[in-house]
Amino acid sequence: MASESRAAVPRWRPIHVGRWRRLWRWGKDAKGRSSWARGRVLASLAVLTSGLMAFHAIVPNAVGHLGSLLEAFLPWLGLAVPVLLVLALLRRSATALVFLLLPAAVWANLFGALLLPGDRGAHDITAVQHNVSDENTAPVGTVEALIKAAPELIALEELTPPALALYEKALAPDYPYHAVEGTVGLWSKYPLADVRQLDIKPKGIEEGWNRGLRAAARTPWGEIAVYVVHLPSVRVRLTGFDSGWRDESAGLLGTAIAAEKLDKVILLGDFNSTVDDRGLAPVTSQMNPPARDFAFSWPAVFPVSRIDHIMTRSATVTGVRTLPATGSDHLPIAAGIKLAS
Repeated sequence: MASESRAAVPRWRPIHVGRWRRLWRWGKDAKGRSSWARGRVLASLAVLTSGLMAFHAIVPNAVGHLGSLLEAFLPWLGLAVPVLLVLALLRRSATALVFLLLPAAVWANLFGALLLPGDRGAHDITAVQHNVSDENTAPVGTVEALIKAAPELIALEELTPPALALYEKALAPDYPYHAVEGTVGLWSKYPLADVRQLDIKPKGIEEGWNRGLRAAARTPWGEIAVYVVHLPSVRVRLTGFDSGWRDESAGLLGTAIAAEKLDKVILLGDFNSTVDDRGLAPVTSQMNPPARDFAFSWPAVFPVSRIDHIMTRSATVTGVRTLPATGSDHLPIAAGIKLAS
């Protein structure tokens, strides 16, 4: 009986350690290569990723605007690190793991601080920028979402004639001053003067294209030039990154800002690229760098890039954030602006 009861009890067998060592072996592989001799291709990819992030400005734009395409999605190069990490572990390569420290360090230096909570600093006014989309079926709800941010200035793009009347009616109680030129508009709590169309139309675009305005806002800090723009769209084609019209429009905008006589300038708009894109250099070179925040605004469903911007001259953007989704394919962005010296 005793022997039968002992046989009925299941026996637990120890794990064969040697078997796991064979599955995960950091020594020599079947070809006799050590963990330091394996994974050289992965190590090379890690170095390449580091170089593209750190020296993106030297990637040529002559062929297919590849430099601009890279800069438009620069933060996403960081995704190469976890991918290469998994491959290095599967390859059991000590060399690849060591070289992966390089792109991780470069990405952390460029963008790591954006992941940390920080003090955005005091600001004098708030501005909101939003491409409302010409297919937006809920303009009133869009206005309600923007007003919750309590901005003093609101810039809108892709205004259509039917929707414009709805935006004007919904914004009028809180924003008594507004100006519209073509498909862009500005709503303000401050009086607006010297409103005029801003010519940023590239030569190849047909007449009637109007996506820019300039106005002077009379604020407690003096008159401030406010620009609202919507630069031409870009396309990724088989031949490369097609941004010719956008770049030409950015050049015209840069010329207008350079000629602006008012000292303080607030620039709001849909630029169809990030501030890292060299195609926007005629503009960004004249403005104060905005506070570094991801605040991805496009596309609204799964934002991968911030192509909507609020920039300043002789003023400081203290922080940029996205607002809740509206009926647009863009997310609105809001920025605090310090105007006092």
